[in-house]
Amino acid sequence: HGVTTREISDLIEKMYGSYYSAGTVSNISKQFASQVENYHQRQLSDKFFCVYLDATYIPLRRDTYQREAVYVAVGIKPNGHKEIIDYRIAPVENIGIWGEMISNFKERGLEQVELFLSDGFVGIKDMLKQYYPKSKFQR
Repeated sequence: HGVTTREISDLIEKMYGSYYSAGTVSNISKQFASQVENYHQRQLSDKFFCVYLDATYIPLRRDTYQREAVYVAVGIKPNGHKEIIDYRIAPVENIGIWGEMISNFKERGLEQVELFLSDGFVGIKDMLKQYYPKSKFQR
């Protein structure tokens, strides 16, 4: 939600009754950074029946406080198991970010997708065909 480490510390104390200093919260965040990076680089299943692609805007605080796009790819495996394949955060939704994500899926082992579902974002259907030419697309 774009809160500072001090605000997170205050929230934890109010919610759970435990106090953590802003420095401790910062150190915990740093420890999780490598886990998040590992998540973005993990090997993917070679096949998903369906992959749903969409972006939503949430308020984030970086240099300023503004709404940024969160790109999300959710896959359904042939056995019906759902998985968040990946996500990215960027100032706005654009085809370049989607292209980077989809290219990264290939590099991480995703070879076959039966069906992609997405909104009508300009260029996404053509971009998907570059990487997964046998896949179907539904808006």
